[in-house]
Amino acid sequence: MGHIPIVATNFINNVIDQSYYFSALVIIAVALVLFVLSFEKRKPRTREVILMAVMVSIAVVGRLVFFAVPHIKPCAAIIIIVGMMLGKQAGFLCGVLTAFISDFFFGVGPWTPFQMIAFGLIGLLAAVLFNPKSVETTKGFVAVLIYGFVATFIIYGLIMDTATVMMFTDKVKWTSLLATYATGFVYNIIHAASTVAFLWLLARVMQRKLQRMMLKYNIQ
Repeated sequence: MGHIPIVATNFINNVIDQSYYFSALVIIAVALVLFVLSFEKRKPRTREVILMAVMVSIAVVGRLVFFAVPHIKPCAAIIIIVGMMLGKQAGFLCGVLTAFISDFFFGVGPWTPFQMIAFGLIGLLAAVLFNPKSVETTKGFVAVLIYGFVATFIIYGLIMDTATVMMFTDKVKWTSLLATYATGFVYNIIHAASTVAFLWLLARVMQRKLQRMMLKYNIQ
């Protein structure tokens, strides 16, 4: 049994030695905890929590339904709609929970925290930039579509590609980063384009349904 402490110590040292990876995980964990606490501090009503749970379930199921089609997923579109309709905390938490729960089906790993923060940021920024009435005008609808493409391509793509380099190389180098970004370019374009397509199909429909529910149940 004496070798177990040695193995554990070596593992901890290896993780700490890769300070960039360790630091990233700490930052992600702190961000998630702060947002969850702020959501709880606001004391959301049961009906609001139920609506959030329904939207997260839709996003998770959407990712599962399209499991056979790599990089074509409705998750980011639904998360953007939630942020736009329900606010910053709801958008962030919808993104975080969608990544966390769906990864139990796809596989939880060191990439999961990065997916959580990427989707969370997409939902958060959607709430900052847009409001529930944004898609009611042509100009606003186009702006939401553009945001969907840019956010998926840059925020999600950049975070996940950077995480890939951090997970599979001992030292982060610009050459490794650029090679990974170049390799993932086409896949990120496909993912971003699919987000635009799903926003085009779902944004106005879900906006009307969510507005009716929010009015009916007095959810602000």
